[in-house]
Amino acid sequence: MFGNGAGVRYGLPPLRLPDRAIRMISAFRRLAGTWFAKGLFLLLVLSFGIWGIEDVIRNFGRDNAVARVGGESIELTEAQNAARRETQRLQRQLGPRFEANEGFRQAVARQAVENLIAARAQSQEARRMGVAASVDAVRAYTFAVPAFQGADGRFNPLILQQFLRQNDLSEGDFTRLVVADLERQQLIGAIRAGARAPETMTRQLLAFAGERRAAEVAEFPLLSAPEVPEPTEAQLTRYHENNPAQFSSPEYREVALAMLSAEALLPRVTVTDAEIEAGLEAQRERTGTPERRTVEQALVSSREAADAIRTAWAGGAELAAVKTQAEAAGGTALEMGQVTRGEMPVENIAAAVFALPQGGVTDPIQSPFGWHVMKVTAIQAAAEKPMEELRAETRAFLAREKAADLSYEEANKLEDALAGGATVEEAAQRFGLTAARVTLDRQGNGQDGRPVELPGGPAARAAILEAVFANPAGQGARLAEAANGFVALDVANAIPAALRPFASVEAEVRRAWTLEARRRAQEERAAALLAAAQGGKDFAEAAREAGVEAVRMGPSLRDPQQAPPGGIPAELLPGLFAAKVGEVTMAQTSAGYAVARLAEIIPADVAADAAGLARVKGEVEQSMQDDLEAQFAAALRARGNVTINPAMMEQVAAR
Repeated sequence: MFGNGAGVRYGLPPLRLPDRAIRMISAFRRLAGTWFAKGLFLLLVLSFGIWGIEDVIRNFGRDNAVARVGGESIELTEAQNAARRETQRLQRQLGPRFEANEGFRQAVARQAVENLIAARAQSQEARRMGVAASVDAVRAYTFAVPAFQGADGRFNPLILQQFLRQNDLSEGDFTRLVVADLERQQLIGAIRAGARAPETMTRQLLAFAGERRAAEVAEFPLLSAPEVPEPTEAQLTRYHENNPAQFSSPEYREVALAMLSAEALLPRVTVTDAEIEAGLEAQRERTGTPERRTVEQALVSSREAADAIRTAWAGGAELAAVKTQAEAAGGTALEMGQVTRGEMPVENIAAAVFALPQGGVTDPIQSPFGWHVMKVTAIQAAAEKPMEELRAETRAFLAREKAADLSYEEANKLEDALAGGATVEEAAQRFGLTAARVTLDRQGNGQDGRPVELPGGPAARAAILEAVFANPAGQGARLAEAANGFVALDVANAIPAALRPFASVEAEVRRAWTLEARRRAQEERAAALLAAAQGGKDFAEAAREAGVEAVRMGPSLRDPQQAPPGGIPAELLPGLFAAKVGEVTMAQTSAGYAVARLAEIIPADVAADAAGLARVKGEVEQSMQDDLEAQFAAALRARGNVTINPAMMEQVAAR
């Protein structure tokens, strides 16, 4: 609303308010000066303030930490990074074919958080006790790690940088881990130092482990069992009925399958010339031979020493002279060999090295491990593939990427179609897929015992079989994820395991009955020998009457894993080491049955076995130290009043 002055300024006619409006405005002015109006205004300000910071008010009082230890929080990002590094480590160990499932992710997440809790509790205890790690200690610790040393036995920073890249760690992260580990070593070292194995216990354990026993052994192998009479049909049918698990067919599933994969969608993908041109550079980096440089490096702890080395190197000094100069300054110098820019994860060092001409030397470059001076002694230019070959590879690569993206889009549509009531066959026809209806067992074999061909090839086979037997019959069609795509499946029928008719397995029943009869015969012969020897008969004579020869074997230790080949059968050792001289024992062995009489007990010569005594003492002390460390960790955890946020833990596992 314009006053008279404004109206004149903008060319508007003078404005005159009615007297009633003027009186109303005056009343409002008087009301604004009252405490009621001021309170109302304050309430409005607070209301708008709360609406404006809705997220803050809504989250007030919530704890976004995954866990708290002694009042310190372990944030979600820290826990997720720890879980990711642990997952990557385990996947490298388990191999590329391993696929992490939900249970695996949850277990890794729990372990990662527990490790962080233990580390946080130990750090708090270190601060409480005034334990710290100096910069020199961190450097010495890092340089002494065997995995970071080159062929010459000296610290190689390139190996360290590769380790950091593989484990998704920055140099700062690594330094903090080293500091925490050094603090932990000081704490735990003091705890473990108090474990001492009692001399009496050590001697008794060595005497127990080193005692040996010799025995006379008579064996009854199944291969030498006497011939058994031909079984009657009644015996065979009864054996067939009494051993259903041995002669039953497995559970089968009748299932309709269709595979949706990126490979199947490749014919539907179009890659334009413009897309190929845009992707050429990336493909050149992926498939070409990148530029490689032969690099020498000196690493020292001070800028002054680095400047002196650069001057000497630039003046023509050889690596041997530079190495002597670096070692005199408390550092090292070495040849790193050929490297690509991508193999040098520290960007500022890589940029400096790959900006040099051949023979060039960098200015000193600082990192958490000291001052680096680099020299380029040779340059191998990048080698590129012919343009037509590069274009073909680019087209194929982009087509695969597009097909993979399309497979996810089509999977959503396929899932909607199945949820809408379409059968697997109908959905397959609609989406241009090949459907199959097969009957198979958990191993993927058909009712004829032969492997059933499944879509997706060997890579998807295990996932498909798991999905087929995890999905109850008659529940309708669904979509499951496989190793290289998605599989639509509908388990129409489950054929339970059933005893196969006798006529179809008669030959198998006959073989099993005969083998069992031979086993029983040898068991009876062995039991008869055992009874005769226990009754006081000479063991060797009783063995000959049973048709076998008693052979002296041993002496053997009580540990079956230390039993020499051809010695006392391992299955007999527990009984022999529980027996007295002259007593007999019997056991079923991998070959049949065996009966043994304990002939001699040879005590361990503890006094003459200094090495064994030291070994046992070390093992006992190691066990005691582990127990003390576990108790110390549990006490720190209890003192830290640890709390874990279950909702945030789910997010750690879901990453």
